Amino acid sequence: MAKGPEAALHLVATPIGAARDITLRALDILREADVLAAEDTRTLRHLMEIHGVPLAGRTVLPYHDHNGPSMRPRLMAALADGKSVAYASDAGTPLVADPGFQLARTAIEEGHVVRAAPGASAVLAALTVAGLPTDRFLFAGFAPQKQAARRTFLSTFGQVPATLVFYESPKRLASMLADMAKTLGETRHLAVCRELTKRFEEIRRGTICELAEAYANEPSPKGEVVIVVGPPDGERHNPDDIDDMLRKALETLRIRDAADAVAQATGLPRRDVYRRALELKDD
Repeated sequence: MAKGPEAALHLVATPIGAARDITLRALDILREADVLAAEDTRTLRHLMEIHGVPLAGRTVLPYHDHNGPSMRPRLMAALADGKSVAYASDAGTPLVADPGFQLARTAIEEGHVVRAAPGASAVLAALTVAGLPTDRFLFAGFAPQKQAARRTFLSTFGQVPATLVFYESPKRLASMLADMAKTLGETRHLAVCRELTKRFEEIRRGTICELAEAYANEPSPKGEVVIVVGPPDGERHNPDDIDDMLRKALETLRIRDAADAVAQATGLPRRDVYRRALELKDD
């Protein structure tokens, strides 16, 4: 007889679109776990039906932002009894802009084991198809809904030397892009990724200005949206300034470490900075 999952809180990633993106391990956990919990019980039950995973008398317990305080003690009690608990978000990886964060933190604080069953993630899917640098990225989640708060929020990321990833409602996409143009700069490259892995998947790429103008003149799109913004344009740095930064860094650091430090400070591609560091060292 196959051994069931470990007595732990298992955070199960579920598909963001295509049902076949579920992993074999996730199906095993859903089949064998003593207790099932989900952000949306209907979604999880439907997914299990698609893949022929029986409930076998189990009830899928709802766990979301609104009932978390009342439901967590019940799930913690199951863990304390040595049971395995599987939690699945509505779609994607639990804890990424998801109510599972507080559940996992409480389990850890109470000394229970927490395991990840990794799988689909809208963040990683968007980074994969955006065509923007992925060596360093920052997931910023959802921006505030009101314009003033949203602009303040966006301005804090203006000089972060990394690709930025945001979630956004399709109804607010046009206003979000307009505020990005004001706060992050019109020339930064961007990709709007909509309905990832689904039948009507769409990826639109361009500068922030180009896509802000395009969506301002179109009806609001439908479906889930992920916005990926490239890092700040490193071309604004004077080459002489870059050389000075590298020379100073090379006084105390190895070539690789000096290039890493300058690339991180300027947002320039590391390979270009490393190549220049080699040239300066040879000179």
